[in-house]
Amino acid sequence: MSLGLDTSVVVRLTLGEPVELAGAALRRLGRARADGESVHVSDIVLAEAYVALQYHYSIPKADAVGFLRRLSESGMVVVHPRTLAALQSSSAAGLADRLILARHEIEGWKTLTCDRRQAKAGQAELIRAPRRS
Repeated sequence: MSLGLDTSVVVRLTLGEPVELAGAALRRLGRARADGESVHVSDIVLAEAYVALQYHYSIPKADAVGFLRRLSESGMVVVHPRTLAALQSSSAAGLADRLILARHEIEGWKTLTCDRRQAKAGQAELIRAPRRS
């Protein structure tokens, strides 16, 4: 069986707090590994954790990305390669925009956006307002 982590678990694993819950989460991941279960983290969970780390724990954006990247690269969890690439990117587009682009690329979709930075970061088409005459 495969497991998918919820945002609450990802936040506990990245912060190690509260200690009891973080420890319980780590033990469960250890059991999953011992039982041959794969543990997955989705792009939406990473995006939500990114926001939660900033909003609830006052973690700066760069540190939040770093926490999530370390978890994703740890070998404890499986993250889709395109999602991992979005975490590792230094593009001017924000993390949520990079995760959206990655999800759309996984699905084989081209992203339509009004955001210039996002349009430059991946397979995207920029929608512009018509020029006034």
